[in-house]
Amino acid sequence: MAVAVGVVVGVAAVGFRWLIVCVTTLFTGYADFSAQGRVGHAGMPALGFWFIVFIPAIAGMIYGPLVAWLAPEARGHGVPEVMFAVAERGGHIPARIPVVKSLASALCIGGGGSVGREGPIVQIGAALGSAVAQALRLNTSRMRLLVACGASAGISATFNAPLAGPFFAMELILRDFAAESFGAVVLASVTASVVGRSVLGDNPFLTLPSFTPHSGVEYLLFAGAGALLGVVGVTFSKLLYLVEDVCDWVWRGPEWLRPAVGGLLLGGVLWLLPQLYGVGYPVLEKAMNGDYALGLLIALMVGKMVATSLTIGIGGSGGVFAPTLFIGAVGGTALGTMIHAMLPTMAGSPGAYGLIGMAAALAGATKAPITAVVILFELTGEYSIILPLMVAVAIAAGVGQLLSKDSIYTRKLTRRGVDLAGVSREWAPSAQVATISSPPPPALPETASLTAAAEALQRTVVGAVPVVNGSGVYRGILSAQVVADALTREHHTGTVLDLVRIPPTLTADTRLSQAMAVLDAAPAAGVPVVSADGTRLVGWLTHKDVLNASPPKAHT
Repeated sequence: MAVAVGVVVGVAAVGFRWLIVCVTTLFTGYADFSAQGRVGHAGMPALGFWFIVFIPAIAGMIYGPLVAWLAPEARGHGVPEVMFAVAERGGHIPARIPVVKSLASALCIGGGGSVGREGPIVQIGAALGSAVAQALRLNTSRMRLLVACGASAGISATFNAPLAGPFFAMELILRDFAAESFGAVVLASVTASVVGRSVLGDNPFLTLPSFTPHSGVEYLLFAGAGALLGVVGVTFSKLLYLVEDVCDWVWRGPEWLRPAVGGLLLGGVLWLLPQLYGVGYPVLEKAMNGDYALGLLIALMVGKMVATSLTIGIGGSGGVFAPTLFIGAVGGTALGTMIHAMLPTMAGSPGAYGLIGMAAALAGATKAPITAVVILFELTGEYSIILPLMVAVAIAAGVGQLLSKDSIYTRKLTRRGVDLAGVSREWAPSAQVATISSPPPPALPETASLTAAAEALQRTVVGAVPVVNGSGVYRGILSAQVVADALTREHHTGTVLDLVRIPPTLTADTRLSQAMAVLDAAPAAGVPVVSADGTRLVGWLTHKDVLNASPPKAHT
């Protein structure tokens, strides 16, 4: 199944990249407009350079209604929605997400949105993994795993980075490095990378400069660069949500119109700095190769923060992973330029600090240091980068932790009241199921008719109702699927007694550490909880109950 998800997501990643190129070409006449400079539309030069002001608004007019009316989850940068689905919904992601997210993100990026394609393909891949799991009716733990496989495959196919994909999925999506999970996401990642390479070729998507540290003293410079770029990464994370709050406060119109109106403001930013159009990888490469002066590098760093924040704030759909790399690259190169001017014999090329800056900004913003190290190592393919990279990333991650308790991804969930950092199954392994389970759904007598059962099922959120006898003794449950099948038959009994099933259950005194295996193997609806003697239904346990439970004071 992991291999199958890898194939599907690999094809989807190739199609998504092709879709972005098509939309960009339609709007600008170029496959990538960011490195073209202040030029007009290739096919309609009479429009002049002012056409760029209106392109984001036109794109927003198309994808705004698409997102607002069909899939509000497709708005934004995608990864937090996947993290929320894994933590709170057992991995369930609506099947409409891949289509809507693909179209909306391609229109946003191709229409000038200063965001990345990695966040969308993570959400698209995760949704495809969830769709496979739902089609096969897998249990919750397997569904979560296939969601992570989809996310891993998306990163792998997009970056041509089969190592970075699994670490991204384990560090950010599953937040777990279990051996079984790691094996599955690696299979999905490798498969997606093979699919991507067979279509797009085996060349790295970025051509980055190589470097070797001059001396041991330069490691101190790399450590300092890591600290500064870690601060830049956290600053970008905070600015992103500040701008979003300002946009929410200012806008009073319908949500479907917000991207179009806000697109005019974004178009003004692009008129000032056309290098910020779309993802901007060609600009990143030129910056690290020394093609830009110090003033422009600083302008690009600040401008990318503003343009990306504005794109997300007006309701755009795209990722923040690539913008973080961009900000770190131009910021690090700017810092390297200054260091090289002051210490020409001790410092290496400015581009070397751009490489360090990419990883440091990523670690500071996302708090995913392993992913930051691995992906930069894969992008360069040089072992000489590892030691300075690890030094800078370690410092940046520490600075990020000091300055903010949330990452650029978890902050979106924290603002909704979801605290992933406070959720852990290990907080109370000896806690009893009865202390955290929810009340059971209202019971149905075993003499009830199928019509009464159907009405009772419409009122419950767990997709099943318990059945009791005349004395209130628990007899089992009645699922919606069983009742639906019975109602479609021409001949069926008048009561529900013969349709009752006894699913795996838990007793009220079962320890949570023992209950998790039963809960993971159960459907998403949860598990009935019965009294110690098995005669009375006393509760209903779901993954949400476990996630929402407060830790005991002894473990706080």
